[in-house]
This record gives sequence, C-alpha cells and structure tokens, in this order.
Amino acid sequence: MSLLRTLANLGYGSRREVQALITAGRVRDAGGRLLRADAVVAHAEVRVDGQPLDPAQGLVLMLHKPRGVTCSHDDAGPLVYTLLPPRYRMRKPPLSSIGRLDRDTSGLLLLTDDGALLHRIISPRRHVPKTYRVELAEDLRADAAALFASGTLLLKGERTPLLPAALQVADPRHAVLTLREGRYHQARRLFAAVGNHVLGLHREGIGALQLGDLAPGVWRLLDATDLARVFADPQDTMAAAPVPSARTCA
Repeated sequence: MSLLRTLANLGYGSRREVQALITAGRVRDAGGRLLRADAVVAHAEVRVDGQPLDPAQGLVLMLHKPRGVTCSHDDAGPLVYTLLPPRYRMRKPPLSSIGRLDRDTSGLLLLTDDGALLHRIISPRRHVPKTYRVELAEDLRADAAALFASGTLLLKGERTPLLPAALQVADPRHAVLTLREGRYHQARRLFAAVGNHVLGLHREGIGALQLGDLAPGVWRLLDATDLARVFADPQDTMAAAPVPSARTCA
C-alpha cells in the first residue's frame, strides 16, 4: 500500500491533505529522509512531524468512559470519540466500540477497527463475562443473589430466561454483578425485576481484563497479553479476592 493511502486510512487527512503533508516535508523515514507519496515503507519506519505512526489496522484500545458520554458516532451530546485523537474518528476501517455502555454508565469500554475481533467478543456463543459495580436505591432482597444465579429469571417482555449471573454483595445497597450475556440494559432491568433501581453502574472488567486505575476519560492501547485476558474467565481471581467494600459508582 502506498504511503499516501496508508496515511489517509489512518486518519491523517484526506488524500489531498496527506499529499500536502508529504509535499511540505513533514513525512520522513526513521533516518530523517523525505518520503514520496507513492513510497511503500514499513509502518514502523514512517514518521509524521517526527512522531511514529498510529497503530496499523487491528488497533484495540481500552477507554475509561465517564458518565454523561455516549457510545455513538453521531448522537447529540459528548461522544466517546471526542476523548480520542481527532484523526482516530477518520480511520478506515472505522473505530467502533465493542458493545456499548449507556450514557449514565461509566467504566471499561473497548474500541477497535478489527471487525472480526469485535464480533468474537460480543458473540452470544462466547459468553464473555462483564463485571459491574452497582449502587442501588433500595436494600437488596435477601434472595437476590440466588435468583440471579438460578438461570430462571425472565425479564419483562422476553421469553428466554437470563443466563445465571453472579452477584457479590458488599452491603445491602452495593454489589458486584457479573453477566455472561449482553441484553439491552440488562443490568438495570435485572435489578428492576427484583423491585430495585440502579443509581450507579460502573463496568470494572471484561473477562479477566480489569480497568484498574485508568482515570475517567483516559485510554490506552491493548497488547496481546491484554487481549488474552478478555477471553479468560475472571472467576478464579474473583473467588480468591475479597468482596469490594462499598463505593459510590463513578
């Protein structure tokens, strides 16, 4: 692939804008030599304004989505893509969120331009677990954990029972919930089904990948080790860990 097309696909501008970058001498190789628009150069050897290129296709990143931000390309209000470098919105293929968090939910959000990986993670056959910290308006029912784990609970308007979900209770109004499917607003509807209301919802993990201390609005690129954690089961580590103390959701 030519240098011009590579840079355009990475979002550095339209082909005309990328040609202008090259003509202005702002695109060079690692040794400082000027590059031509039709050059075919190893990705790692290209520099724009002295900086290495953004990752090639296959980019995966983890974002700490704040509350009040929407997982969309074009909805009204603040969007998750405004938290990323502007050129990331212009990448081809486009960068998409792997599943969504609603506007009032914070926490771990994955984004990628790898369609096969996206579908592998969200596939209903995979049952990739997702872990949430929950703050509730009312005290939990004593039988909530058993009911969630039963695999018999039906949500309003649905005919198929939910898969078993794990609930670790920190105190009557705070818990950690692990889901293995991704139905619409499932966590909120799950607690509504037992007569409660979610005040705060924060996703802490996908598989065994944890958000950790990544600050709200901040993102980082994932490597192969991180991706392996997405498909690892968190139950072993969760079983060994104490139930988190009560915290207000971010």
